[in-house]
Amino acid sequence: MIQVCLNGRRSAVDGARVPMSPEELARAAAEAVAAGASSVHVHPRTPCGQDSLSPRVLTPALEAIRARVRVPVGVTTGAWAEPDPAARRARVRAWPVLPDFASVNWHEDGAEEVAGELVDRGVGVEAGIWSGTGGARRFALSRLGPRVLRVLAEVTDADPATAEASARALLAELDTAHGRPVLLHGEEGGTWPVLRLARRLNLATRVGLEDTLFLPDGRPAESNAQLVTAALSR
Repeated sequence: MIQVCLNGRRSAVDGARVPMSPEELARAAAEAVAAGASSVHVHPRTPCGQDSLSPRVLTPALEAIRARVRVPVGVTTGAWAEPDPAARRARVRAWPVLPDFASVNWHEDGAEEVAGELVDRGVGVEAGIWSGTGGARRFALSRLGPRVLRVLAEVTDADPATAEASARALLAELDTAHGRPVLLHGEEGGTWPVLRLARRLNLATRVGLEDTLFLPDGRPAESNAQLVTAALSR
């Protein structure tokens, strides 16, 4: 499986090719799915470009994307979008339109409770385990571990020379990960080394403008779809 991560925390500073509005996200999702992506991860944005968990922001994005694609669509619940854990849980409870899955970063305060709200509402949870954090240890002790959809193993080492070794260390730290499937991915300079490792290990992975703005040969990517095409050729 290759998931496409359409925008992440990128902004207009990163170029006009980063989709922001619901319409742009829907178009980018449709192109990426046509290129071979089998699921979509998106950060819904306010009109001023801020990540938001508000129903007024999340609902139009989900509806626009689902009007164009028939693959699972997931969102972030990152603490940067709503720093207070109680407010984050309240946002999840207030969603009138539900994503198919949502990522929860296990090193963040309130992760277990936010994940519990999602599970109770029937939303799949991607347990975000970042390298260089205590997320793997916390997840190993989690009562919700066996119930998550998958583990989203994120390698934060952006050095292309060391990212693969960091990925292997993270996988070892995760051990059996409660027996859940693992999606392994890198970011910035580590994107392509980690993606190649994931493919060799037959693990799910992801790519998109959230993780990298560049193709494997160093050229700027023109779109999420171009990154997906490059990933499938690895």
